[in-house]
Amino acid sequence: MPEEIKKNVDEKWKSQVEKEKQAAKEANKTYHQASFNLLVSSLAMQAMISMGKLENPVTKKIEADLEQARFLIDTLGVLEEKTKGNLTSEESHFLEESLFNLRMNYVETKNKKEEKIIK
Repeated sequence: MPEEIKKNVDEKWKSQVEKEKQAAKEANKTYHQASFNLLVSSLAMQAMISMGKLENPVTKKIEADLEQARFLIDTLGVLEEKTKGNLTSEESHFLEESLFNLRMNYVETKNKKEEKIIK
């Protein structure tokens, strides 16, 4: 994509976002802004849903897909590796804690599933 088109798209995006922020402010509504912790939370929530620890908001059922859960946890691991040294201490701590909790839950869920298969 030519640089001129890229710049035009970027400027239109920025302009649109500013309009949306202003409209939300005028309507006394919250404008949700992306953040690193929100990204981590979103991926962690998806992993918990995939482990069957939380209800799937779409199907309203508890469903387990451990392969998907592992993929999401690994994705957060890649994020941790690639952002090392570029996060605030709060962001880094949040990511570490999230990964620890997800990994512990994954191992527990996997072990319970394997126990059921063996019995």
